[in-house]
Amino acid sequence: MKKITSFAVLAALAFALLTGCSGTTQKNYILATGGTSGTYYPFGGAIANVWNTKLENMNVTAQATGASAENLRLINKGEAEFAIVQNDVMDYAYNGTDLFAGEKLTNIMTIGTMYPEVVQIAVSKASGIKSVADFKGKRISVGAAGSGVEFNAKQIMEGYGLTFDDIKKSNLSFKESADGIQNGTLDGCFITAGVPNAALQELAFTAGLTLIPVDGAAAEKICAKYGYYTKTVIPGGTYKGTDEDVGALAIMATLAVSSKLDEQTVYDMTKALFSNLTDLSNGHAKGKEVSAKTAITGVSVPFHPGAIKYYKEIGLMK
Repeated sequence: MKKITSFAVLAALAFALLTGCSGTTQKNYILATGGTSGTYYPFGGAIANVWNTKLENMNVTAQATGASAENLRLINKGEAEFAIVQNDVMDYAYNGTDLFAGEKLTNIMTIGTMYPEVVQIAVSKASGIKSVADFKGKRISVGAAGSGVEFNAKQIMEGYGLTFDDIKKSNLSFKESADGIQNGTLDGCFITAGVPNAALQELAFTAGLTLIPVDGAAAEKICAKYGYYTKTVIPGGTYKGTDEDVGALAIMATLAVSSKLDEQTVYDMTKALFSNLTDLSNGHAKGKEVSAKTAITGVSVPFHPGAIKYYKEIGLMK
């Protein structure tokens, strides 16, 4: 019996040594995303699938969460290694401002921005509003209190010389905002979301809407002060009755990473992601909007050294 036991122990030790020497230790990581009904969760699943199928011994799990703010705290606490977040919320977290006032998160870094989420400003046709500068005295919804949308509205109005004191402010959901414009209790609203947005599509179909541009000197001023914004265009025809392109600002859905992950691992994962964008697009439609070239735009939180190594390798950074 002792001989059999000794043999079993020796065999187990030999297997452990062989496994250790082979370098096949599996890497298990969490990618924090968002709610299961939103975009971040399935998009995160598509990213995880690319990593799991293209890299050996990789096991990344896309985890449903409460989205950006929670995701960044999870990384900072070491409870997730990666996350999909809004780049403006990431800026607040890194610098300890706005949503994260007095709470700097120092363990977060950037892999790259993924796709735009556009700050869409809609008003009723009856309002007569042509510019954000016309908002003075108007009834405007700026999103839920304390939300990223509310800060987007504040910053854009600032670019036109206005504050919340200049408007009759409401804090409503996207659907409530669209309903308010339709029933005449609101003049306009801010909605930060992918284009098209369902609430605005319904409003355009039932009552009509006018999209208000953010462009010219005001856009330049806002982008210069808040580095996480990028300039974009809402194409004509996106919503019923809106035939011309409208200038807008966008924040970016961003792939964040723990600063504690080593350079080689993050390099391998960054390279695998951008080398397999067809697979990403097949996994989720938003993958079609992702590119290495745009991934380095709209970033105000430092890139991880592993991501920098990849971008230098393909000539996007010096």
